[in-house]
Amino acid sequence: MNDSATSQSTIGHLLPPGLRTNETRITDFEGGPAARGVYDGLRDRIVRLELPPGTPLSRSELAATYGVSLTPLRDALQQLAKEGLVRIYPQSRTLVTQIDTDSIREAQFMRMALETEVVRRLAHTIDPDHLSRLRSIVALQAGIGGHAGDFAIFQELDEIFHLTLFAAAGHVQSQRLVRSQAGHLERLRRLHLDKTEESEQLNTQAVIAGHTEILDGIEARDKTRAIDALRRHLKRTVDRIAEKRAAFPDYFEPEKA
Repeated sequence: MNDSATSQSTIGHLLPPGLRTNETRITDFEGGPAARGVYDGLRDRIVRLELPPGTPLSRSELAATYGVSLTPLRDALQQLAKEGLVRIYPQSRTLVTQIDTDSIREAQFMRMALETEVVRRLAHTIDPDHLSRLRSIVALQAGIGGHAGDFAIFQELDEIFHLTLFAAAGHVQSQRLVRSQAGHLERLRRLHLDKTEESEQLNTQAVIAGHTEILDGIEARDKTRAIDALRRHLKRTVDRIAEKRAAFPDYFEPEKA
């Protein structure tokens, strides 16, 4: 079986009804379709560290790359600036920001608070279709987790898993709010993933185990078990901030006195 092809064709069917795949990535803002396309593309490249912290962004080059005029490009950059992912210096330059640990902790606090309540409610009651969909996402992650080159798909499934938790509880907008504040946290997650094949496999296995433990607690209607599993799962990345700052000092803002 070609895992990548199978994953790509299956992802759309795993989404909660009424949602599209790209809705796991975008946030609502006032720019039109052209600006949204630029925003999606640039945000994805920034959080995947294809555009590392400190990268200068040339407006003329970006406009040519995305085939848009300067107006939608400006709207996209302004949205990214609101999320703290770029810094715009008027009449000068635009840079990809360094990773801000204060923003990471704020995003983690918000995510932990909201997703804990989501899991608490689901452990009280969950539609069997949602539980089945969640199990299918984890099964698909397990099928591709050990294959080199499939990690982008694995991470998209990870995002869909957490979106589906919120959707099952009837709170998709809350998940989008969390997502809009999580750019710095998402970049830390990328650094959290070591580049050796062995380390990548260990990380994907830990994610799969965490998702499975959360669902086991929900299915057993054991709120404490489900919440404890969620908190352990969400803490893994943030616990390694100091380690990643030491390994990638240029990627992080200086520590505040």
